[in-house]
Amino acid sequence: MDFVKINEEVWDQKVEEKYIWSRVVSSERVEKAKKGEWSIVLTPRKPVPKNWFPENLAGKKILCLASGGGQQGPIMSAIGGDVTVLDNCDSQLAQDRFVADRDGLEIRTVKGDMRDLSMFEDESFDFIVHPWSNGYVDNVLPVWKEAYRVLKKGGILISGFGNPVEYIFDLKSMTEGNFVVRHKLPYSDLTSISSEELQELVLDEGEGICFAHTLEDQIQGQIGAGFVIAGFYEDIGGSALDQYMNGSIATKAIKL
Repeated sequence: MDFVKINEEVWDQKVEEKYIWSRVVSSERVEKAKKGEWSIVLTPRKPVPKNWFPENLAGKKILCLASGGGQQGPIMSAIGGDVTVLDNCDSQLAQDRFVADRDGLEIRTVKGDMRDLSMFEDESFDFIVHPWSNGYVDNVLPVWKEAYRVLKKGGILISGFGNPVEYIFDLKSMTEGNFVVRHKLPYSDLTSISSEELQELVLDEGEGICFAHTLEDQIQGQIGAGFVIAGFYEDIGGSALDQYMNGSIATKAIKL
């Protein structure tokens, strides 16, 4: 099953549905950002701490990695960044182009897979914004390795991702408020559930094919690629598990 193509089609539909990660920022927010009043998110709710960013991003080359949707990219451009947005979905990239045209911003959009940044040369970027998206690829380690390669020395990668513990539970039971431990980690929609469940609970519901990477791959994966982890916080995950724990994680990593 070509999960990359399926996920692209799912996100086309999510743009039509105005899904939370596809709703473009307002002109008002863009104008405020131009005046120095701004924030972005990597996870559902908490803004990224301002001390995770360089003091001045004006003129810095910024890659918004798997970050289409007209959210992070326009804000980074409004504060003066030289912004490239990479995403696997044309409709998500169109959201960034829409905001750029509407508000007079400069944003380059590139269609591509977050695991393969071969279109970019080594040390091309000063800063990478990578919001809650790597659960849509089967292996996160190439994402970290490629991010490290295209960052300049001293460059920063900020990332958001899901806590994999959510995926140990039976999905149908959890949506009904019952937590039934069922799956081992790492989890894959392609192998951890039956084809019938995949069709009923994922594809028929218009959801993308997801993968729950271990925390070792998410955090040690960054360290193994050469990064130093310099920041960490948690946020809600957007599931029934929120009543018991935060289901999202964000990290700041530096290429020394």
